[in-house]
Amino acid sequence: MMQWLQRLPWAVLIIGTLTLGLAPFVPEPHLVEKLRMLFQGQLSRPIDIFDLVMHGAFPALLLGKAALVVRRPE
Repeated sequence: MMQWLQRLPWAVLIIGTLTLGLAPFVPEPHLVEKLRMLFQGQLSRPIDIFDLVMHGAFPALLLGKAALVVRRPE
């Protein structure tokens, strides 16, 4: 799994995070809305859970790749 994540280009992860992770830009990103719903205990409909996973995939991968780079022994 880590090798697959290391091979992902930074540009793809950053562009994916900025576009899908923050879409729609107005009035607020879906990811922010769904995270708020999660912390308030209101995230119960399957479409909302799917939406959280879809919009959060690129940011999660970007954070995972960054964590691998920071923890990599040189």
